[in-house]
Amino acid sequence: MGCGMGKTERRLKKRDRGSISVPAATAIRAALLIQRWYRQYVARLEMRRRYTWNIFQSIEYAGEQDQIKLYNFFGFLMDHFTPASSERNLISHIFRENEICRDAEWERYFCYESIEVPDSYTGPHLTFPMTFCGVSKLVEAFKHKHSQLHARYVLQILGETWRLLRILPNINHVTTCHTKEITICGDLHGQLEDLLLIFYKNGLPSSEKPYVFNGDFVDRGKNSLEILLILFGFLLVYPNDVHLNRGNHEDHIVNLRYGFTKEVLGKYRLHGKKILKLLQKIFSCLPLATVIDHKVLIVHGGISDTTDLNIISRVERHKYVSALRPPKQSGKTDDDRDKESDGAPEGRRRVFSLTHQGSALPHRYDFPRRSLHNVPLNSQLNWTVEKELKKRRKLAGFDQSYRELKKLDSDSDPEPGEVTETDEHEWKQIVDILWSDPMPQNGCIPNEVRGGGCYWGPDVTEEVLGRHNLQLLIRSHECKQDGYEFCHNRRVLTIFSASNYYEVGSNRGAYIRMGPDLVPHFIQYQASKTCRELTLRQSVGWTERSALQALREQLFVHKSDLISAFQEFDPNNTGMISLSNWASATEKVLNLGLPWRVLRPQLVSSTKCGMVDYQQSIRELSITQPKLEISDTSILETMYKNHSNLETIFRIIDTDHSGLISFEEFRQTWKLLSTHLKTEISDEAIADLAQSIDFNKDGSIDINEFMEAFRLVDLSAHM
Repeated sequence: MGCGMGKTERRLKKRDRGSISVPAATAIRAALLIQRWYRQYVARLEMRRRYTWNIFQSIEYAGEQDQIKLYNFFGFLMDHFTPASSERNLISHIFRENEICRDAEWERYFCYESIEVPDSYTGPHLTFPMTFCGVSKLVEAFKHKHSQLHARYVLQILGETWRLLRILPNINHVTTCHTKEITICGDLHGQLEDLLLIFYKNGLPSSEKPYVFNGDFVDRGKNSLEILLILFGFLLVYPNDVHLNRGNHEDHIVNLRYGFTKEVLGKYRLHGKKILKLLQKIFSCLPLATVIDHKVLIVHGGISDTTDLNIISRVERHKYVSALRPPKQSGKTDDDRDKESDGAPEGRRRVFSLTHQGSALPHRYDFPRRSLHNVPLNSQLNWTVEKELKKRRKLAGFDQSYRELKKLDSDSDPEPGEVTETDEHEWKQIVDILWSDPMPQNGCIPNEVRGGGCYWGPDVTEEVLGRHNLQLLIRSHECKQDGYEFCHNRRVLTIFSASNYYEVGSNRGAYIRMGPDLVPHFIQYQASKTCRELTLRQSVGWTERSALQALREQLFVHKSDLISAFQEFDPNNTGMISLSNWASATEKVLNLGLPWRVLRPQLVSSTKCGMVDYQQSIRELSITQPKLEISDTSILETMYKNHSNLETIFRIIDTDHSGLISFEEFRQTWKLLSTHLKTEISDEAIADLAQSIDFNKDGSIDINEFMEAFRLVDLSAHM
């Protein structure tokens, strides 16, 4: 009797060993297949995530470019139309904001003493000078959505903030030490949840917890004013430890389009106009940059090949109430200049009026896709007018005498109201640091996508940082999916603190902690609880649907232009064009720089043998619009296409900020818009539209109700 295995046992063990080897090989093959499938799955999700991102960003930048084009058009009117023209009078007040008022006048304007806080007020009561306890109460009140802060306290905070900001330098210099880190935040854009989450994770600002907030506090989100009041409160308590840089949205012209003006007027109907006026002054007094330990530069947008911190440190920043236009020399007001120019020789002043039959505007002046300073300012605004004037002078026979006048004029000193070369150079420095974006290629080119600032490359980064003995540039201004992003050999760092910026799940927010070693450490977050509960697939799907909805709206409002562009590729009127022709025609009309061939399955369902039924594709757009009895429906398409421009003009014309405009102001708004677009819109069509939307028949139009009534709704998003 031994202890060895018998033959039967050995045979069974051998059979078991053989039977195990087959499933193992199968399992390996299965694992490889799963791995390959998963990689393809993730790759497809990443592709969807990227084109979704491109859609959001392209539409956002196209809107910014439209804003600048519209403002350039207003500048054109101011520079070239007669002072008596109704068009010029409608918009002249927004350019008077650049006139410099004496500080004593502003002190009177900030007066809040006549405003009483009633006993029924349940919000926080503040005492001045501000204390940490007072700002903490403010944060808690806003966090729990208690009643809004009383207008008296708002005006007090704004007044104290202005008095502090006006004595600060253009460039704040801060230092780190071994006991504390400095926290740097990017764009917040009115998203209070993000700011509160940063404070929860990182702690409130204090002498032991210094912060730099890098601009774009306002617009787009619904709590811009609350964010400003919190930041201004901490600035007043810790002026040496809280630093605020100006962003491109700290600009009253930009605020007209992107929601901050509307927010303030909605929350403070009685004192909103004064609050907005004071904020214009405050925005112009915000510092332009911060430097940490002489090594790290923080600006909102970026730099250009001409950026010079020595010049920026000397600029009179308060002159630039809006960075979209150089300030005029102080001395005379617009009204004074208008009165004097009424009797000026025609050769010295360009006189055009939209309403004057004998002085029609030249048909082909245009503002193409170009940067604010792609060309010199004068030629940017005046080039076609100069051609027209030259032709008219020649026909009138006084071309020679005009040249003599012009020569005499060019030899004289600049008049008040003219833009000098120095002014323009300083203005360009400010526009560059507020509006610019980095690019991977070397060089520096105008930022034609946004319409302002420039694109600068790694070589410019190396040169500018080297010239100022800096090692890192931190900027914001661009939404990043992870909340931050390095570029230019890690010499440029973008930080963006507004999470879910385009849509829930579209991006994380982030902030930076930096110690004495000047090495940035990133903290990422999602302010939305809904987003934190979504899987990757759900998050991508959610944002993709929202992006495609926005894109379908763009296709819908341009449908007439699209059909015309499609028909150019369809001479036989078959209703069918190739996919490549569909893509090129769509890009030609929308000019968004998107991968249309990739997006086609999401936008066009009917294709046959690689051909697109473009008539059917337009009909498939499930967009609802108001049912109004209007004889000229083309005015509706014009309105949808220029919805934001129209709202901007409405808010400019509504000088008393009542939210109401008369029929005549409504007509003038449309006349301004039609001139800007170089299209004809009849008075009858405008009157017809006005009558159809005057629901209570009181002869005035509520701006907010009008804009909401004509907001497009994508039905496919609700199915």
